[in-house]
Amino acid sequence: MNMKKLSRWIAALSILFGCLSVGTISAQNTPKILVVTVTKGFRHSSISTGEKVMADLAQKSRAFTVDYARNDQELAEKMTPAALKNYAAVMFLNTTGDLPLPDKTGFLDWIKTGKAFIGTHSAADTFDHHPGIDPYVDMLGAEFKTHGAQVKVECINQDPGHPATRDLGPSYVVFDEIYQMTNFFRGKVHGLLTLDKHPNTGAPGDYPIAWCKKYGEGNVFYTSLGHREDVWESPTYQQHLLGGIKWALGLEKGDATPQDLAYHVSPAEAAEGFHRLFDGTDLAGWKLRHPDGRASWSAQNGMLVNEVSDTAHGNDLVSEKEFKDFTVRYEYMISSASNSGFYLRGRHEIQILDDFNQGVPTPGGNGAIYNLAPVSKFVSRKPGEWQTVEATIKGNRVTVILNGVKVHDNVLVDRPTGGELDGNVNEPGPIMLQGDHGAVAFRNLRIKPL
Repeated sequence: MNMKKLSRWIAALSILFGCLSVGTISAQNTPKILVVTVTKGFRHSSISTGEKVMADLAQKSRAFTVDYARNDQELAEKMTPAALKNYAAVMFLNTTGDLPLPDKTGFLDWIKTGKAFIGTHSAADTFDHHPGIDPYVDMLGAEFKTHGAQVKVECINQDPGHPATRDLGPSYVVFDEIYQMTNFFRGKVHGLLTLDKHPNTGAPGDYPIAWCKKYGEGNVFYTSLGHREDVWESPTYQQHLLGGIKWALGLEKGDATPQDLAYHVSPAEAAEGFHRLFDGTDLAGWKLRHPDGRASWSAQNGMLVNEVSDTAHGNDLVSEKEFKDFTVRYEYMISSASNSGFYLRGRHEIQILDDFNQGVPTPGGNGAIYNLAPVSKFVSRKPGEWQTVEATIKGNRVTVILNGVKVHDNVLVDRPTGGELDGNVNEPGPIMLQGDHGAVAFRNLRIKPL
């Protein structure tokens, strides 16, 4: 072989061995996830599907590799502090009950050092129902409380820029078993997916679906979805899961800071003279109409929520400040068959009612000035949808814009409408929110004195 050919062979071999070397290094540096599928409570039939999906995601993305702990022995071998050094993350794939970890505290401390934890669905039903808040629950961010029948929901995307949610659009429609949580605190997590109403009853409230958070230096990603096989098989769910995994492993950037729940009046409205009536975080500036009655109101994820049931009645909520002439703007949402009201000066009720199926204005219908005037045009929205109001009271005249349509124009309100605080209609009075009739939520409440 002449020198030129020999040189070409040497160069080719160098390139080949260089590629093999790079490939070997790359494989060695690929993070490995330990997928735990041990259960000590209910065992989901979707676990086997989830294992296959994880293997498939690992192969197609080449972002990570997977190993499994499917029984107590594998758990004991692979989750000791020494064995955990082989992994970048641990995933609890629909685990349940008190898992026999060889060193639970050591495992949690391992996450804090900068490792990752990924949990799906019943990972929130693991190490559950202990007195106080279990350290595992504190790491995860919540604990399973209960669930209703499987149902179709439209999850609100709280962070369209996060890897776990950027491919979902403004909302994510899914049919699954939807968990309700306890020991969940918005101020400790970064919300990714949520509901603003009960998945089964439609009553307004905060029902988190997925979130991420920091735990020491570690990353935690949890999604409560994944009960059903077809959810796991869905490309949309797989995008959601893969994005969360990549974020948890530090392969893609995303925010983990808890969202600011405080409501701030827009600069334009502030320039008009509006200021907020509810700050989105607590009930400062409000009091119960009946102090000895049930405290049915709470601040939930930026909403002012009144919760009632057949056995637990609500209470009216009254602003501490009083107003004479003003313009007030607010949004409200009710569930099916619910009933509430927004009182100007605590004496004139703008009715809040589920009358969507009626289709025509009635004297006591949604948006009516109760006992005085029906709306001029029927513009009610379905239960579970947010509705907008702008109401202006000057002297004894009221104008109301409901869902962008003027439904009352300078209507005379020279007497109380029922359920009022008092009969002094010409005096300043507070804003009152009716809470003794039904479930309701308000948000973005702001007022401009005139």
